Amino acid sequence: MQFQPVYDDGELFLPKIELNMTSNQSIGIITDLKRKQLLMNQLVNHSQYYLFRAQQGEYMRLTVEELITFLIKVTERNERVASLMDYFALKEERKVKIKDLSSSKRMYVTLLRVFFAHQPTLVLEEPYFYLEEQDRRHFKRILDDLSKEKQILILTSNLEDAIISCDAIYRLNESGFHQLDIRDSEEDKQEVQEQDRANITLQKIYTKRNDKVILFNPPEIDFIESIDGSILVHADGENYDCALTLTELEQRLLNFGFFRCHRSYIVNLQKVREIITWTKNSYSLRLNIGKDAVVPLSRSKLHELKALLNI
Repeated sequence: MQFQPVYDDGELFLPKIELNMTSNQSIGIITDLKRKQLLMNQLVNHSQYYLFRAQQGEYMRLTVEELITFLIKVTERNERVASLMDYFALKEERKVKIKDLSSSKRMYVTLLRVFFAHQPTLVLEEPYFYLEEQDRRHFKRILDDLSKEKQILILTSNLEDAIISCDAIYRLNESGFHQLDIRDSEEDKQEVQEQDRANITLQKIYTKRNDKVILFNPPEIDFIESIDGSILVHADGENYDCALTLTELEQRLLNFGFFRCHRSYIVNLQKVREIITWTKNSYSLRLNIGKDAVVPLSRSKLHELKALLNI
């Protein structure tokens, strides 16, 4: 697979890329929207590639079962509808019109077109971006099965989405085209996979609310507090339960501008507007968020905070 260089105002914007893809291989390229579109556009007129674009539409008036039946017919496959509905984990939704599905399930059903593609190479733009966790797991399983016979290229802006299904990952940006070191030797693979999972945890904070799992990017978090042994993550005026300890959260958020301002509080310093002095031994931090919020600042932490902020 080759991509020709593209220049923008006389400067190289997209370098020449040669991917030596083999069977049973999935490759991911992490890049921005403009470069994704340029890569996709260069593959449009090549019959060996099936292209799936983000936010691709679907026949909204059909039921899920009607769509699968239609795809079986037009691709002349031999599978039975019932067996595919079971394989796709869509038996409960089979009579539901696509327009009435949740946004995640609707995207998942649309992505199933790649299963029916006859081309040897599948090129997918942001396949996981709009999927909730359960649909991600189902689609990963399908891609894993497809990768046994096809080559798969995933274009995404998210490292986590590339790690889900890709054997090799490249980053494409203003610095060029470079492979990321996500695998070592075969005997070290398990260790590297554990490190990758740790990196993902560092980038996402796992919380729960009403039996739903909610993941936060560190900049979204305002502050974290410990109350009666429970850890609450505060974001956008709401709070969410977290199973991690304050010490664990402190370590994971250290490089994202968070500060342990009190034995029971961690604060996002990007959200701090004011250091309040109540008495010479009593301090608080006022946050610049949607609703006024104040968190305590320990006297022992005051000098450390001032040094950190260069004040």
